[in-house]
Amino acid sequence: MGRTALIYRDVILPPSEASFMRRQYSGFSQLDPVWLGRRITPVAAENGFATRRLGRDGLIGDIQREAFKDFGLVPDLPALRALNPAVIHAQFGRGGALALPIAQRLGLPLAVTFHGGDAHKDKHYRGGLTKSLYARRLPALLAEAKLFICVSESVRQKLLQRGFPAGKLIVHPIGTDIPADSPAPRANGPILFVGRFVPKKGLPVLIEALQILRRQNREPAVTIIGDGPLGADIRAQAEGLSQLRFLGWQTPGEVAQAMRQASMLVVPSERAKDGDAEGLPSVAIEAMALSLPVIGTDQAGLDGVILPGRTGVIVPARDPEALARAIASLLATPEMRMGLGTAGRGLVQGEFNAERQSRRLESLLLSLTG
Repeated sequence: MGRTALIYRDVILPPSEASFMRRQYSGFSQLDPVWLGRRITPVAAENGFATRRLGRDGLIGDIQREAFKDFGLVPDLPALRALNPAVIHAQFGRGGALALPIAQRLGLPLAVTFHGGDAHKDKHYRGGLTKSLYARRLPALLAEAKLFICVSESVRQKLLQRGFPAGKLIVHPIGTDIPADSPAPRANGPILFVGRFVPKKGLPVLIEALQILRRQNREPAVTIIGDGPLGADIRAQAEGLSQLRFLGWQTPGEVAQAMRQASMLVVPSERAKDGDAEGLPSVAIEAMALSLPVIGTDQAGLDGVILPGRTGVIVPARDPEALARAIASLLATPEMRMGLGTAGRGLVQGEFNAERQSRRLESLLLSLTG
């Protein structure tokens, strides 16, 4: 058996994560990724992930998994050693805190990728009697983890503010698959939104912008893909927008097809009241790879990705009037949509190629094994 990279994710995997998690390891050639966690969903098998669940089956396993979470008691150490692991790569800050005892017991270097909310949400870093498991283990994590990987510069800056050591922080965006063809944005295609219905995604602002356009006797077709806790409120807000369709969750292939049919993607993200914010929305990178123009906000984690007027459009967060103007402008100028789409695809090809980014990630992890 070759050397293994243990990939820690407590739940393997929520449906919304399957595509961008898979892409991180698609170019590995020297390390075999094995996913490790306390719960495994059908999504893992559907995507062909090699997985190992911590603890036994049944009641004993449930007790083992709770003891692991609460006290860092690692079950199945001989079985984990038999995998010949060289490094542990944890997904999300809390995943790093949970994986730390495994790294300690196996004597392995630990790297942690931060995706956005795990850096920005204040509750993760709150002290006092309600201190989270992550906050309790954070001092040890800062001292013992070898590398903190940030998906964007905004995430790195936030972790610096949180007291993370600068020498352990590196920016490494997740790549996307680059299709061989480069379809032009559909002239009469729908406006597209893809994402969870949670505060940081800013979907109510998009609905309000569409209502502004409707009052101006402009009612473009809109496709909304996703769902979440705010679903009922958002559907109620959207009543009366006859050209808007809610499709719910779709497979990655169905999302890609929707992008091929769309005229533009809107990413109206904002900083939520609890501090939650985007790291780098993978949906924007995926759209740009298909030459689909993107409208984002100044709080969407798209610094360096959307260059205003060149590779996309940026509007202020929580500003439905500005968003309505940007949508109307792109709808009225097909040549602008074409130019932004072409330039966006060129940027993604050069800086966000999934295979290249995956190989770089593998090199980073291998550099820790010394």
